[in-house]
Amino acid sequence: MKSTSIEIIEILKNAGHQAFWAGGCVRDMLIGIKPKDFDIVTSAKPDEIEALLDHTIPIGKEYGVILSINNGHHFEIATFRSDSGYSDGRRPDAIEFTNAEEDAKRRDFTINAIFYDPLTEEIFDYVGGQKDMQDKLIRFIGEPEKRILEDHLRILRAVRFKNAYGMQYHPDTYQAIKKYVHLVEKVSPERIRDELNKMITGANPAQAFEELFEIGALEILMPELCKLKGLAQPLMYHQEGDVWDHSLRALSALTDEESDPNPLPATPPSIELKWATLMHDIGKFETFGADAERIRYDNHASVGANTAKNILQRLKFPKKSIERIVWLIEHHMMIVQLLEMPEGRRRHWFLNPGFEELLEVYRADSMGIVPLNLDLYHQLKKLYHHEIAELKLMPKQIITGEEVMEISGLKPGEKVGEILEQIREKQLSGEVKTPEDAKEFLKNIL
Repeated sequence: MKSTSIEIIEILKNAGHQAFWAGGCVRDMLIGIKPKDFDIVTSAKPDEIEALLDHTIPIGKEYGVILSINNGHHFEIATFRSDSGYSDGRRPDAIEFTNAEEDAKRRDFTINAIFYDPLTEEIFDYVGGQKDMQDKLIRFIGEPEKRILEDHLRILRAVRFKNAYGMQYHPDTYQAIKKYVHLVEKVSPERIRDELNKMITGANPAQAFEELFEIGALEILMPELCKLKGLAQPLMYHQEGDVWDHSLRALSALTDEESDPNPLPATPPSIELKWATLMHDIGKFETFGADAERIRYDNHASVGANTAKNILQRLKFPKKSIERIVWLIEHHMMIVQLLEMPEGRRRHWFLNPGFEELLEVYRADSMGIVPLNLDLYHQLKKLYHHEIAELKLMPKQIITGEEVMEISGLKPGEKVGEILEQIREKQLSGEVKTPEDAKEFLKNIL
């Protein structure tokens, strides 16, 4: 991708235009992080870009943005421009094609407005971005209030960049964020979702969510999560603080290898696993109770699953992601019961496609508790490894739903599924081995 982007810059420059890398790729390169993509800015007008390059798509031509597809890679190429008026709090009402310096000055943060010519290895910094990177400062370009009023999402972006790169806020930037934080309410759910996803999968996600709470953004975006702040826990089991503290500790533990250098799943935590871990105890506020023995949260897992579903639907998460996150939250307490389950029932859980992530939620949950106790986690992981290879070789089904209905006289519905699950558990425990065994078991339970 890098070499292809250089080829594009070479084509534009050979035609007499200026052309640079811009934005995140330059920022990451200067910090020492390998860029994920390469955005290009140029003095060439959109029509000129289209004439010079093959396979272009005018994704934002009215704003001077052309998408180039080259060698299977996608590159956004933007003409230098200045903006005026942001009546919708997101897009400029009008643009004017201009020069590199004016283009830099219209951007959000100084660290995102540095240009780089990979052919001459020259850096073009018109806003002091390199100095702010050296000082580790997140600073709006020009007037902070103006930048926020142009695009309200920049409030959340400031929090993300600050924590992702271990930086600090310039005081003027922080005061503007605090003053205008209420404007995040006007940002579309989809843009909020995407920004929160980047936050929760980036570096220091727990600190990022702590800051969202501190500036008042989280109360606007996810008020249900804020209710965990100050929510008491039974001290005999939880000495780490309130439910909020516990949840953030659990989120941080997902990437903590101290308890297990080879966690399940072996791949980096998915977005779904991250969200499920952060919200695994979100039902505790509604279920809080205290008897003579201790504080309790009866049925908090099922209540929390419903609360999380409402949040995720409000933020327009994909249906499959919602289903996985809700399932993990609803069943995160089930892990402690596994060793007491009948063998067939336990094996049924081991074969569930989401079991490895469920076990990882339990590990993170345990890591979030003081005092720490991971004995059950290691015991279950060892048992899982011991049995899973054998279980995956077993036949998936020895009797169909149609056969169950034919023998039982039942109509399609939940009851048929429940019977199939019972038969499956008996199969996994070795009590049912053949289709004939399954049919005999069915007749007995009828």
